[in-house]
Amino acid sequence: MDVVWFSGWDVILRTLLAGTVTYVILITLLRVTGPRTLAKWYAFDLIITVALGSTFANGVLSKDISVAQAVAGFLLLISLQYAINKISQHWPRFVSIVNPAPVLLLFEGEFQDKAMKRNRVSRADVCKALRAKGHAAYEQVAAVVLEPDGTFSIVEKMEQDKTSALEDIPELKRLLEGRPKGRKKTREKGALA
Repeated sequence: MDVVWFSGWDVILRTLLAGTVTYVILITLLRVTGPRTLAKWYAFDLIITVALGSTFANGVLSKDISVAQAVAGFLLLISLQYAINKISQHWPRFVSIVNPAPVLLLFEGEFQDKAMKRNRVSRADVCKALRAKGHAAYEQVAAVVLEPDGTFSIVEKMEQDKTSALEDIPELKRLLEGRPKGRKKTREKGALA
């Protein structure tokens, strides 16, 4: 029963020392590699963040893992994330291999039900995101996009030939091509007139 409450000062001292050293090394590595290391742009970014936390916890609490092993784990994870980002910069199509494309959920007042079902998003989820950004009606926005990191982006206005920030959304190109040129969005109806 003593092990449950107290297993000796040597274990506590090891936890304090290992925690301090791994913390300082992790902070140093994150400062050197920059804010992109902990960004949440893609699914692999989340994996790196969780894995760094797990490696840190194991390095602090597990007597079977040395500080050197924890540091090697940090270096490995940060290096892999760096390599994936560099590859993605040189070959943009690589991003689609490791990460899903953004998904159009609402377009000009119309829910994209198939896309919502495929991505397990309800109308209530979209409405919640709209309310969080101060919108009272989904007809008042041009589009809602589910981003690869699971967040919702809300596009308030969209002009026919000015959609460059949306070019990586596959469904949008099809919807825009089917729309006559010169139409302008009316706020009341949520459709193009």
